Parts: sequence; structure tokens; C-alpha cells
Amino acid sequence: MTSTDRVLPDVPALTIGILGGSGPQGGGLGLRFAAAGHLVLIGSRSTERGEEAAAKLAGPGRRIEGADNATVAQRADVVIVAVPWDGHRETLEALREPLAGKIVIDCVNPMGFDKGGAFALAVPEGSAAQQAAAVLPDSTVVGAFHHVSAVLLADESVAKIDTDILVLGDDRAATDLVAALAERIPGMRGIYAGKLRNAGQVEALTANLISVNRRYKSHAGLRITDV
Repeated sequence: MTSTDRVLPDVPALTIGILGGSGPQGGGLGLRFAAAGHLVLIGSRSTERGEEAAAKLAGPGRRIEGADNATVAQRADVVIVAVPWDGHRETLEALREPLAGKIVIDCVNPMGFDKGGAFALAVPEGSAAQQAAAVLPDSTVVGAFHHVSAVLLADESVAKIDTDILVLGDDRAATDLVAALAERIPGMRGIYAGKLRNAGQVEALTANLISVNRRYKSHAGLRITDV
């Protein structure tokens, strides 16, 4: 089946919440989804920080609101987790109830840095996405958006971001929905990449892309051939 044969869900009306929207990755995704016509809710530890982050992303035609993480989790149809790894578990544990019954997209990459560059961290559950699934038993967790350059996301002069988004999860309807959301951003394509148990190597690949970017002074992404 080619990419043109795929039938993906209709998602333009979905409200997208971003936990960690004050950071570069979350903020960049928020900017792009708002530009695509979605109502985007930017979450932070406090209402004030969420509103401040939303104000920085505001622009003509963009619907972006800020609030605390709990409010965003409650109001959004789909929630993207883009918090720092060291606060990942704690943040999600506090939001278990408002996230119940929702699709939660985890784009967190557990990484460390030393003189040798970036490297993947071991996660007891296997990956950040699997940790999210363990912490949020009443939510449907999908892994996606791990490899998108935050620099490109934030650069409004970049009209298209030419990259494939690897989507991982155990629920077919949920992974199809996330793939459809990825394709709301010009240049992106959502590609199913396996069950959630395979998220670890996808998250870890980000360390390799950081090395590519440093060596070649680029903002590298991924393309899957023959799909």
C-alpha cells in the first residue's frame, strides 16, 4: 500500500493539549498545530507559566491558550507529553485522573549528555512511552514526534518540515489518529512503526540524530522508503 492509498481519520476539529508546552519541542509542536487550525492548549506547572508560554506562540489566526497542566489534560481531546525526562513520571502520575480515557502522545526522549555527546538512558519500563503507559493505565498511550527538530518547528520561515513521524502503539485506531495528526503539519507523514514495546529504540535513535546534526550542522529528520 502506498501513502496515497491510506485512509486516515478526520482530525481537524481536535483540541490538542501539550504538557511541557513552554519547552522548545512542545512549543514548536503547538505552533505548528495552531497554524494548521487546531485549538492548542499549552500546559505548564502553573497557570501563569502556561499563559506566558501561550502568549509567546500567539500570532494571527492561531488559537493558542495557556493553563496549568491539569486544566490542559482535562480540556484537550488529545494530549502530547513533551516534558523533560527527569519530570516525566511525576508529571504523569499527578495527571492520571484527567488523562483517563484519552489518547496520550509521548514524544519524550530519555537522554544524557557528556563529553562524547548524547546517549540514550536506560528506562526500567523499556522506554518513556512504556513508562507513560504503566503510569496511565486508563489512557491510550502512543509514541510519536521523537525526531522532529525543535529549531525547524519554531522557525516560521520554514513552510514544510520534510520528515516522517514514526508512530508506535498497541491500539490501531489511536495510531491511525496520531498519524493523521502528524500529516496536519506540511511535509510530515505519519508511519506506523510497531507496538509500544518497540518505542525504546525509536526514542534512542534521537541521540544518533543529534550526532548527525552536530557533525553536519543540520536539522536531520527521517524518511521511510517504499511506503
